[in-house]
Amino acid sequence: MKPTLLVLAAGMGSRYGGLKQVDPVGPSGETIIDYSIHDALRSGFGKIVFVIRRDIESTFREAVGGRFEKKTDVRYAFQELDMVPSGFTVPPGRKKPWGTGHAILVAEHEIREPFAVINGDDFYGSSSFLAMADFLKTARDSDMATYAMVGFVLRKTLSEFGTVSRGVCETDEQGFLRNVVERTKIEKSGTGAKCTEKHSFSGDEFVSMNLWGFTPSIFDHLRRQFGEFLKAKGGEEKSEFYIPTVVNRLVAEDRARVKVLPTQEQWYGVTYQEDRPHVSAGIRALVEAGVYPERI
Repeated sequence: MKPTLLVLAAGMGSRYGGLKQVDPVGPSGETIIDYSIHDALRSGFGKIVFVIRRDIESTFREAVGGRFEKKTDVRYAFQELDMVPSGFTVPPGRKKPWGTGHAILVAEHEIREPFAVINGDDFYGSSSFLAMADFLKTARDSDMATYAMVGFVLRKTLSEFGTVSRGVCETDEQGFLRNVVERTKIEKSGTGAKCTEKHSFSGDEFVSMNLWGFTPSIFDHLRRQFGEFLKAKGGEEKSEFYIPTVVNRLVAEDRARVKVLPTQEQWYGVTYQEDRPHVSAGIRALVEAGVYPERI
């Protein structure tokens, strides 16, 4: 059974401004999502599921989804604030989505096979998808679930135009994840990096960029933890239910283990408007090197 690619594209892009998921970055008008799906399909993924919001559905289908509906099986799932279990309500002032963990959960009805999760506005590189596809092709559920995460080198994920948040990973001797610690406001510092929490980094640390590999057992864990999250923080206007938080807890409880798949790919992303020319230049270099065709 071919694995599925779940693309999280419901984010509002508040720092960037506008619907950055459909902004062109390639030489022939390609979006970052175009490159991700191109890499996924040639790595052996067999279905694409987009998580979007209802209010961007028509724009998204026209600009992105429609490009792939003749190439592969394309499905849609919708993330909305009112999608909470019975007995819970949305705080009147809340506008933020419930987070990436919730975004995966709303796609449960479309997925029955091992699957990868990506952010719609992150460029991961072809070898990252190959590594994840190889893992997922043999992934099976058991009493102790084994999931995966592609680990990027920190210095290859930083922006020239502002600070970023990154999940810094700690692994054991076998390359399995011990935990992911979210560090905020990270910026370049010489050949390394630093953040306002007074942490310094060599730049060689592995970080999570939300390229995860799961089997369907993750949905039971998400459902349980999301209910507990809502009981504890559901009345808050800005708290979010994040994937790394879910994974950290599963590892700590010995309910799952997570293999870190290291990559040397250069990550590209449009966190700030100023990042876009840098992303376009990086992709142009890959096209000129023959990694991607001039037109996808």
